[in-house]
Amino acid sequence: MTSLRLNGTVIRNVNDTNSIADDYLSEEVLVAMRRLMRAVDLHSKRLMHSHGLTGPQLLVLNALAGGGCTVGQLARKIRLSQATTAEILARLQKRGLVVRARSESDRRCVLNALSPDGERKLQEAPPLLQEAFTARFAGLPAWEQHQLLASLQRLASLMDAEELDAAPLLSSGGVVDNVALDDLAAESGGGPLPTGRGNY
Repeated sequence: MTSLRLNGTVIRNVNDTNSIADDYLSEEVLVAMRRLMRAVDLHSKRLMHSHGLTGPQLLVLNALAGGGCTVGQLARKIRLSQATTAEILARLQKRGLVVRARSESDRRCVLNALSPDGERKLQEAPPLLQEAFTARFAGLPAWEQHQLLASLQRLASLMDAEELDAAPLLSSGGVVDNVALDDLAAESGGGPLPTGRGNY
């Protein structure tokens, strides 16, 4: 019987070859997925430790840099639910990074805008992780962009995750920030958090 060697393993029949090849490919997919997860997690931890911000908070600050807007307008801009957006805003307001004021043109509208501290925090913060991805993704040919999208959507389906609510944001943890993290950020004056305590 003819045999062959694959990654150090002796294969004696076609069925064994197919089985080991399938295992090898599935493991390589899992390794690639784990690398993506680690990259997102590391970026989130660095952002929290160095600037006292979570990814969702930085997303909101970036969106408000263009001018004040209502909760509904902001939610549509960042593609999060209005309830989630309102909760993130409330925590940023508590830290003095966002202020609320009545619109001069329509007193019924309450606008959210960056405070001077919020503007300074935004200037000091690094770019969002997805900004680099978006720029590189835009440089790919259209067929490869569609291929990547289809593959990732298929992966989500294989993991029963296609129905989960998600925002176009690369950040570890839930979109709504953990209250304990906000307390830590407040204790540190919105600056770097104590080493070893972060968004884990």
